Formats: sequence, C-alpha cells, structure tokens
Amino acid sequence: MKQKLNVGLIGHKFMGKAHSHALRDISMFFELDCEPVMHTLCGLGDDLAATAARYGWQRHADSWEAVINDPEIHVVDVCTPGDTHCRIVVAAAQAGKHVLCEKPLALNAAEALEMYRAAQAAGVRHLVNFNYRRVPAVNLARALIEEGRLGTIYHFRALYQQDWPLDPEFPYLWRFDQTVAGAGSMADKGSHIVDLARYLVGEIDEVAAANEIFVKHRPLSEQPGARKEVTTDDAAVFLARFTGGAMGLFLTSRMSAGHKNCLTFEVNGSQGSLSFNLERMNELEVCFRGERPEGFRTVMVTDAAEHRYIKNWWPPGHVLGWEHTFVHQYYELFQAITGGYQPAPSFLDGLRNQEVLDAIEVAAREKRWVTVTRSEAAA
Repeated sequence: MKQKLNVGLIGHKFMGKAHSHALRDISMFFELDCEPVMHTLCGLGDDLAATAARYGWQRHADSWEAVINDPEIHVVDVCTPGDTHCRIVVAAAQAGKHVLCEKPLALNAAEALEMYRAAQAAGVRHLVNFNYRRVPAVNLARALIEEGRLGTIYHFRALYQQDWPLDPEFPYLWRFDQTVAGAGSMADKGSHIVDLARYLVGEIDEVAAANEIFVKHRPLSEQPGARKEVTTDDAAVFLARFTGGAMGLFLTSRMSAGHKNCLTFEVNGSQGSLSFNLERMNELEVCFRGERPEGFRTVMVTDAAEHRYIKNWWPPGHVLGWEHTFVHQYYELFQAITGGYQPAPSFLDGLRNQEVLDAIEVAAREKRWVTVTRSEAAA
C-alpha cells in the first residue's frame, strides 16, 4: 500500500486555485510512489467552506497555525502574500512538515536564509514554486545548453511583461505595498526570470538597475474618493554579469499594454541561439551555426522524446498549458519525499534568487553596479 501524504494548502485565491487544480489532476496522469490527499484548505472569507468543497478538499481551516499543528498533515503548501512566507515556512519546518512555497521565497535574503536553515535543520523537503522550470520547452533549452549546442554563452536576455494595472484607476491591493509584496515587478516577475537565468546560464555576480513607479497613488475600493501611495515598482530594468562571463539584460513591467503574461527569453552563444515565449509555451525557437539555411526554426516540444513529462499527457501536438507546470512541480516534490532526496528548485535556490533581487534593489536605489552577496552559511 502506498504511503499517504496529506497536504495542507494555505491560501485559496489565485495561486491556491492553481495548486488545487494540480493536486486534483496529478494522480490521474502520473504514477507516484505515494498517495497525495487534499486534506485541508486554509483561507479567509465566508466562502471558504464552499471553495474547499468545490476545489476537492476534505476539510477547511481559517488559521494557518491549525494547519501547521495538525499531526495528520505531512506537506504544507504556502500560497500567501510574501510578508507571511517566513513565519509560516519556519513554523511548518519546525513541525516536521515538508514545504512547498510560492515565489519569491521571502521579502529579503535574511528571511530566505532563515527559512532555508529551518528546513535543513528539520530535515524536511523544501521546494520553491519557480514553476516555469517545469515547462517542457524550457527543459529542452537547458538540455541544449548543457550539451554544448550553443557553444560558449555570451548573452541572456529576458522580459516579463503584463498590463493588468495599466488603468490608473485600478484599485489599490496588497501587491502595491512593499512591506507585503516586496519590491513589486522586480520581485514578483523578476524572481521568475532571475531563476530562469540561473537555471539556464548560471550564477549572477553583479547587477546594475533602475526602477520606476508610474502610478504613484491608487484608489481605495473601500473608501470612495480616497487614494493610497504605491510603494512597489511598476517596472524595472537591470543588467547582469554572470560568473561564466555572459552578459544579462532584464526587464519587468506590469504596465506594458497588450502583454497579459508575456515572459520571453533569448540565449545567444558562439554556436547558436534559442528563444522562448511563455505565451507560446509549447514552442522553442532554435538556431545553430552551420545549419542551412541558417536561421531560427520552431521546434514544437510535445514529443515524448524531448521531455520527461510529456509521455504522461497527450499524443504529440496536443499542447500543454500553464496549469500543467504546477502538476509537474508537485510530481517532483512527492517523488523527492518518497525517494528521500532534495528536489530543485530548493529553498537554497530561493535564497540565491533573493540575494540577486536584494542587489538589484540596492543598485536601483544607489544608481551603481552592485556585487551579489552570497551567504557562505548556505553554501
């Protein structure tokens, strides 16, 4: 009989729904060495009981402490705003729970280090939800780079653009408060592309940056006529130098009209290039020197030969969606728990990511190049 792993999910809104969807689907498509159970959904609001039932959860709770202290729960999934991550994760680890946490891992590197140390001390498995590592086309990009098909890597360029608060009358919410959300687009979207940069090219040593808040104040829904100051950036740009010698160029923006969830990156090397667009997530553009005619061609990454997850889904050409990346993420976590090894991206990856974000924030504020400080205690 397979081991049951009871999951407690803290946060039931946008991310909570995506994670719940993944948990409901995973056993249908993946052969696991355990039996995941949707045990308890934690959140606030009068609709919590109905939401838990609709999502497929057995129970619900309005206190994250109740989830942490429940001896029946083995895995805690944290989908709350960033200012709560540290205390919930540390408590979960100290209670012996395996932890999956949304990105960015923390508000700063000091918090991320505390979370990593707590998880390591407790001996629990820990995973940061940098789910774009689980896109098959991204995995193919990494494989091509590791195989040397691109040669020496010269450039990494990435943009992450959205337009959801473009209207200056879009109401104030927690993502506009730096004490709750971190640095804004730089933290929210920048954490994803920094993680992809590390995943594909390697560590970042030095950064220079600039950021801007275009809409300084936003209306309060609960107080007609009142407005509140925005303290998180609407956009950020930063340059980077990688340990391996490559140069990096990044842009994040939530004010780019026409872009809904547009994450793009391009990697250029001495022997070729590759390019990816999340809005066409089943495709990878590749170009290799010496091929005739030389130029970019589109690879449809839906063949079992190209990626470890594809065989579990549909026949070639039947594309995957954004939601499937969360299924892949849970698969990696559950297999690591039953297999007794640490999955990636771990809290150490979350810490390294946060150290880059912290350096970017300093560089933008002080208008200079800043060296990324990496904690030796976590090495």
